Amino acid sequence: MSKTPSQQDHEILPFFDVFKKFKRFRLLEPSVGVLGFFFVTVSVICCFFYLDYRAAAKGFLFSSQSERFMWFRFGGSSEDRRVDFLAEQGDGCDVFNGGWVWDEAYPLYQSKDCSFMDDGFRCSENGRPDMFYTKWRWQPKDCNLPRFNATLMLERLRNKRLAFVGDSIGRNQWESLLCMLSSAIPNKTSIYEVNGSPITKHKGFLVFKFKDFNCTVEYYRAPFLVLQSRPPAGASKMIRTTLKLDQMDWSSMKWRDADVLVFNTGHWWNYEKTIRGGCYFQEGKEVKMDMRVEDAYHRSIETVVDYIHTKLNTNKTQVFFRTFAPVHFRGGNWKTGGTCHLETLPELGSSLVPSETWSQLKTVVDVLSARTNRSEVLKLDLLNVTDMSSRRKDGHSSRYYLPDPAPLHRQDCSHWCLPGVPDAWNELLYALFLKHAPSNSSAHAES
Repeated sequence: MSKTPSQQDHEILPFFDVFKKFKRFRLLEPSVGVLGFFFVTVSVICCFFYLDYRAAAKGFLFSSQSERFMWFRFGGSSEDRRVDFLAEQGDGCDVFNGGWVWDEAYPLYQSKDCSFMDDGFRCSENGRPDMFYTKWRWQPKDCNLPRFNATLMLERLRNKRLAFVGDSIGRNQWESLLCMLSSAIPNKTSIYEVNGSPITKHKGFLVFKFKDFNCTVEYYRAPFLVLQSRPPAGASKMIRTTLKLDQMDWSSMKWRDADVLVFNTGHWWNYEKTIRGGCYFQEGKEVKMDMRVEDAYHRSIETVVDYIHTKLNTNKTQVFFRTFAPVHFRGGNWKTGGTCHLETLPELGSSLVPSETWSQLKTVVDVLSARTNRSEVLKLDLLNVTDMSSRRKDGHSSRYYLPDPAPLHRQDCSHWCLPGVPDAWNELLYALFLKHAPSNSSAHAES
């Protein structure tokens, strides 16, 4: 017998009463909200990393300008509008105005394949887990740099000398170039240190010869560029050494006749490395006890520029001055536990860069500007890597300057992993070297 409607309603109503009572507790609504928020958040994060590492390979660019956001380019449309730097149309291009682009063709070499490198720069071999820092190429905004061609550069250096003069960051760049150039030489035994010395930061100078091209690539340790020496007779006992701001380093007699010179200084120009350690500043026979480090640095740069203009034969010697390369310590400095080991991406801004970075750059620019204001022709190229390097907080040795990663509180956020950022400095050096060489031709630009 079928049930009447009233009987069905009588059976159904208790179910709805129970459901309404259960609903009052709202047990599911918070869970649904939390789960929804969780899934949305995870999706956004996943999309960010997908765009960051996948689309970057298609041409996303970290701008080195004042903007704090990425700007994107697809399909090479913006690149097609750029001129070749080595072409005549590229004469007005500022190669230091640009950004970092992801390039799957990089790095230019592997550290394990280069025996001309200090152990402290072999980050991947020392345990660094990521390799993203090796994949970024410097791209000027308005022109294209020539692809680095080691054989072409060695041919241009045939029977010549190229010398780096400066501090350990200069050594960092020198070893980068040794690796870049040696990648074109099948027989590595044809590259050797002329005095039989091993690669080490403790040597005052090292000279590597490329036998097949009869050229040398040299490094001279001169962290201040000017002369550091004993104090004059009768000086105060608190003076251990002085920096003679009006004289070049003693090594100048060894490198002054080189065909290409690359100067750098900056990392030792601070209170800790000078006055605190008893190193004061001297001009003539006078030790200037009250002179500030900043003023002494300015005076030393004037001496270097004067030396280049009056003592070097710049018709023969091509001269470069590389600007200060920033440090990226977070939460302290090299003595107080500063770190950078968690950095794996370029910086969109420059918040981690100390203010003295820009003051050192300004000092160099001011000295050179004073020259041009006096209608003097500058006889050097400024290799301005400060701004571009300020974005690369991800490129330092951090904990990986030792075979076993260093303790968290003993990190190196000054020197750079190789391959890495110094390779880009050398690509700019290569472009300017070709651009200003007497026999320059844009036809040689491509490898």
